[in-house]
Amino acid sequence: MHRRKTRTASMLVLAGMLAVSAGCSGNGNGNGNAPATNAGTNAGTDAGGEATADPITFSFFGADASPNWNNMQDEVGKAITEKTGVTIKAEYAVSGGGTDKIALMAASGQYPDLVFAKGDINKLVDAGAVLDLTDLIEEHAPNLKKVYGKYMQRLKYSKEDEAIYVLPTNDSIDQTYFDAGGGFELQQRVLKELGYPQIKTLEDYENAIKTYYAKHPTTDGQPTIPLTLDADNWRIMITVTNPAFLATGLPDDGEYYINPETYEASFHIKRPEEREYIRWLNKMFNEGLLDKEAFVQKSDQYKAKIASGRVLGLIDQEWGYSDAENAIKTKEDGAYTYAHLPVTMSSEFKDASFAPTGFMAGYGIAITESCKDPVRAIKFLDWLASDEGQVLRNWGIEGQHYQVQDGKRVIPADIQKQKTEDNSNFTKKTGIGLYFAMGPHYGDGVKDPSGNYYTTNFPEQIIEGYTAAEKETLQAYGASTWIDLFPKPSEFKERPYGAAWNIPAPTDPDYNVIFKKAEDIIWKKVPEAILAKPADFDKVFDDMLAQLEKVNLKKAEEIYTQAVKDRVEQWSAK
Repeated sequence: MHRRKTRTASMLVLAGMLAVSAGCSGNGNGNGNAPATNAGTNAGTDAGGEATADPITFSFFGADASPNWNNMQDEVGKAITEKTGVTIKAEYAVSGGGTDKIALMAASGQYPDLVFAKGDINKLVDAGAVLDLTDLIEEHAPNLKKVYGKYMQRLKYSKEDEAIYVLPTNDSIDQTYFDAGGGFELQQRVLKELGYPQIKTLEDYENAIKTYYAKHPTTDGQPTIPLTLDADNWRIMITVTNPAFLATGLPDDGEYYINPETYEASFHIKRPEEREYIRWLNKMFNEGLLDKEAFVQKSDQYKAKIASGRVLGLIDQEWGYSDAENAIKTKEDGAYTYAHLPVTMSSEFKDASFAPTGFMAGYGIAITESCKDPVRAIKFLDWLASDEGQVLRNWGIEGQHYQVQDGKRVIPADIQKQKTEDNSNFTKKTGIGLYFAMGPHYGDGVKDPSGNYYTTNFPEQIIEGYTAAEKETLQAYGASTWIDLFPKPSEFKERPYGAAWNIPAPTDPDYNVIFKKAEDIIWKKVPEAILAKPADFDKVFDDMLAQLEKVNLKKAEEIYTQAVKDRVEQWSAK
């Protein structure tokens, strides 16, 4: 799929309770800056973005992992503090999800000042933990009003509850996609040696892996791995079950197939087409082409294999393995990096990775009832949404991370080289890209008043970030960026509910119990079917469907159908 982080409603089951500093503003300083104070409600920033009040510290919990977080001691973080007087004392979920942590907050009544709760925001809303931001936005946040603009209706929590509890930050506003970061991946070296063959169907993909693997059973003295997957906890959806619907022509609606005419929701894994995709994985396993450790390895082991350079193929999103790929980007001019290909079961299907959703709102940052100075907090978030704040978060500091030449922002070659070849260290040092969850942002393709793009993801800059091997592959296929290989958004109809995975989980207790049981069954039985002998495949798959029927899945589907219909009604309201 693309660079947007695709999530489903069921990505939220993660183990491990993390310790959190759930204090309020001004309760201390955890990162060596000037002592925080309880600033008054008029504190914030002036129109020019300069700090107008004493320093203050806000505590923050993020439900996504942020391995490069540097306690705002990165260059962008220091600039944000200098401009606003605000320091963020942050804790992030180690592996993503944060479900247990959010549940602990809701049960204990102890919250950080700011929270990015993803799909678990309903737990905090039900606990009365987060503030309705409607009046704060109206009175103190002109930049937020400008950025969200015509989409303000989509910020309301639900059809019944029109409060604004979350400032959506996960989805970019007015996004145009210029690149792809998902699909089916093959190393550049594989495609080059095979003469850049057509890779459009599972058969094409399988034949390329099989042919190259037969010639190269080892890589740098280690056994070559034809194809591996990451099925560690919720990652099973990204690399195993989500590709089943993408390869069979559906857009990403999480665990559901949404009938485009009736909005009826049903678990997508029940579709006969997806059974055949899972059967293909079973075939790959039984032919020795799928990593025998695919369903027992942890994410770290998966990434270590990728970083070794010996994995020929992946079925993943780039955000799920990019840090591992960074370790091999400089090897043979990028020959061990991965091409992104829109592979489907057969030519009758069209990859719908880029089927348009419009601005989805959804996941974002909330201010909790524990925050001692919500006005100062909303003014801080408003500054991050300003033109100055967005350029800083995307580009960094002028003269340090980019230059302005003839009115155009340009990233110097040496900075681009660091960004391309050592992205993790570059991010940790500069802070570029670390602050998106904390403030709304325009998407790729939107220009600021100076005529420059807000983001650095536009065709010319994206191409500059490719390795030599990537450029060679793209040229061979007559493409400039990976998205050129995928069906265009204009080939699909925009979904009036955005994406179903972005709809808050229904609060009906029966729904949550049924959903969890269904998820457990799928996560157990799909791997079992893939690892079965071919003669036993249908028996295992049928058993999974029978077990799903026994947990009253139909009731959960009916409840979710209503949630989708309510979203359509809410978003269509004027």
